[in-house]
Amino acid sequence: MSNQTELIAHQTELSNCRRCPNMIPPVITGNPVSSKIILIGQAPGNKEGELQRPFAWTAGKTLFKWFNSIGVNEAEFRQAVYMSAVCRCFPGKKPKGGDRVPSPEEIDNCSYWLNHEISLLQPQLIIAVGKLAISQYMKVKTLKDVIGQQHQLTILNKTRDFIPLPHPSGASTWHHTEPGKSLLQLALQKIEQHPCWQELFFESN
Repeated sequence: MSNQTELIAHQTELSNCRRCPNMIPPVITGNPVSSKIILIGQAPGNKEGELQRPFAWTAGKTLFKWFNSIGVNEAEFRQAVYMSAVCRCFPGKKPKGGDRVPSPEEIDNCSYWLNHEISLLQPQLIIAVGKLAISQYMKVKTLKDVIGQQHQLTILNKTRDFIPLPHPSGASTWHHTEPGKSLLQLALQKIEQHPCWQELFFESN
């Protein structure tokens, strides 16, 4: 069975998951593309359910503007990079506004799906977007301590390159002000220079 066939079967099973009673379906997945790069987001927002794809709304516009600045547009990215997340359903809103942060139990439930994707794809580069995604793999006191660097982490018993990005939320000012603005640019340069990125987007052209 090819990786893509396995991914399609995996996503079909994932789409039926209802393990978390407080999460709001549908389950959101990216294209079942067999890639050596995985992007891990946090959780879909309320618009992603309607549009049936990750990073489909305001945060996505910002995220893809970042990738466009290093030579890859949204359509190219979605067709070449596997888009995953810490949680795949919308967590709902907090009473005082903003999206609810998934509970540890919800994160643990959904980690089964994410770990299976990493096992299937064996990515060489993981791009984690936002503090929740980053903190699944490394301790994060502040974003400035980890963004702007390429880390080597042991994930599922293999050493993998790990480049974190801030969350592109419109509510966040971190990536608009210093040192966040400069650290974001450093992180994007690390992604652009990574052999997997070069091979995927430029060497075949």
